[in-house]
Amino acid sequence: MPDSTLSQALKEAYAAAPSDVIIYHTLELNHPAFDQPIYVVNDYDDLLAYLETAAPVTFLRFAFRLTKPEVSPVGVPQVTVEIDNVSRDILANVQLAMTSTDLITMTYRQYISTDLTGPQNDPPMTMVLSGISATVFKVSATASFGDLHNKRFPNEEYTAERFPGLVA
Repeated sequence: MPDSTLSQALKEAYAAAPSDVIIYHTLELNHPAFDQPIYVVNDYDDLLAYLETAAPVTFLRFAFRLTKPEVSPVGVPQVTVEIDNVSRDILANVQLAMTSTDLITMTYRQYISTDLTGPQNDPPMTMVLSGISATVFKVSATASFGDLHNKRFPNEEYTAERFPGLVA
């Protein structure tokens, strides 16, 4: 199934695989307990790239594995993520967040080396981490799109205060 969130340039890079174009896979981990979000890139070098808000950030080099969710009509889509050889700062932040009731959010962005002015998947995939385990060697987690089963539908309340035309 085609992915409508991918830019034409990224689709071409995947299809043609030119030797002079590199596809960068990045993660942003965020939690209220963090001083700042954690930005990592799956590469040998750090990466300076722009977020969708046009703010430049430095993605730190860390090896990670990300298994994208299957496109399936049944079941809740889940992603498995593992970040290897984490630094003490990342480990301390993740362990601090694990003691909190707030959830860690993970945003997955893709960039191409010829255009670092913004992510090539718009909107970037944002998920909530659960089942986190952290050691000095690896941080592992399962990510999903939140608690979809307990979301209200429709999620907007039509009240007389907000919509006075409902009251005669």
